[in-house]
Amino acid sequence: MSIWGSLTFAPMIGLRLGRLIALATLIAGTVYGSNPFLDAKDDNSISAIFHGAEWGDDIPQDEIGLSARVVTTRIAKMSWGAIFKIEFTEIKSHAEQKREITSEYFIVTDDRIVLLNEEDNEAAAKKIAALDKPPEFDPSYVYGITSGKVERQDGPYTTEIELKGDQCIYSTHHNSGHFKKVVWKKGVGLVEYSMGYGAMKDGFRLKRGSTKRYKASPGTGWNSRPSVTFVAFRC
Repeated sequence: MSIWGSLTFAPMIGLRLGRLIALATLIAGTVYGSNPFLDAKDDNSISAIFHGAEWGDDIPQDEIGLSARVVTTRIAKMSWGAIFKIEFTEIKSHAEQKREITSEYFIVTDDRIVLLNEEDNEAAAKKIAALDKPPEFDPSYVYGITSGKVERQDGPYTTEIELKGDQCIYSTHHNSGHFKKVVWKKGVGLVEYSMGYGAMKDGFRLKRGSTKRYKASPGTGWNSRPSVTFVAFRC
């Protein structure tokens, strides 16, 4: 089974740090409040169980059940924004080959959620966090908005970002069948994460269910995750 974290076709390519800095237009006096679709009061991790299905050439059925624990952590906070890491752990299914889903990193401002996809995302995040003002991001890397609507055509790839009620829906697809869908919910964060390759060749979809909050311990370092105290609740 193919390993999926971020698709390799053009709209999936994340924010390149060198390009970010080269294209940056610094906006003076910007102060970060919060983004309604991805925000945190502190650096405590939020853990949510996602349920869904997976499919592929090596799966006899059309689909089989899939679940994962999705952990969202704010790893940096700046005056103009924040950086979040979203991890996919405890992935469970009855497939013979275990699926792996790569962690995603997002740079968040008041009005945008932007994918970061470097070879070393931890190092890149630290460099971006050190900037004292926000850059102007390439529109093709935006995964979330707070107003308006985005419709973009990049060769064989079609991308849409739209607001529906309390959700922001990012959807991109290739005319051969590749796709990726990311759904954010106000006051909650990530609620759906799906992607696939070709005409049902390989893919999965996951939707959010129950959640847990990791209580931070004093003295934790960059992007550390405490593991002792949980407060459970349902969204």
